[in-house]
Amino acid sequence: MATKKETEDVKVDERNKSLGRHLGTTIRQLRLEHNLTIADVSERAGISRGMLSKIENSLAATSLETLEQLANALGVTLSKLFQNYNLPRGAAQLVKKGEGMEVVRRGTRVGHTYQLLAYDQGPHKTFEPFLISLEDSCEEFPAFEHPGTEFIHMLEGTLEYRVGKDTFVLNKGDSLTFQGEIPHRPENLIETPIKFLAIIHYDAPDRENFEE
Repeated sequence: MATKKETEDVKVDERNKSLGRHLGTTIRQLRLEHNLTIADVSERAGISRGMLSKIENSLAATSLETLEQLANALGVTLSKLFQNYNLPRGAAQLVKKGEGMEVVRRGTRVGHTYQLLAYDQGPHKTFEPFLISLEDSCEEFPAFEHPGTEFIHMLEGTLEYRVGKDTFVLNKGDSLTFQGEIPHRPENLIETPIKFLAIIHYDAPDRENFEE
């Protein structure tokens, strides 16, 4: 009889395979809709043709950074790649604790995770909510820039966050709002573990024309 951990591992593996198939199919459809060849997209995204072919056929896992590069190459936002993935019936979408879709940026260390808490349910979705967990106080972060407005709410720990030339010390319960076009990043992990919500709201209804 399988243990609880083995059963959970099987469920995670099945979800990952399902997501891989969804992403591969979505990327292929978008590529064909734009009359682009594998060579065109791989060159724009800076990845090999072989890797793109494996991704389209769900034969290889990929990082969030690679997905961002592919989204940019296809002229869509990152959330567009997750559109209609694992949608429940009806108008509501439930994501249980710990079941947010985990996305990891290439090069990040163990203990740094992003969980996407809601998936795109149509062409007019206007926000992306992430649960971000940081544990390595020595990790350094690149500056991020994107369309829209970002809202951060601290759930645990203490974090120094940079927005442009300004820095803010955020403790549990603190919130910070800023324009996504301004370069921003975690500056100093003062007290770990750190956990916060990051919600990006896109103002433009045709934001699919923006690059994430």
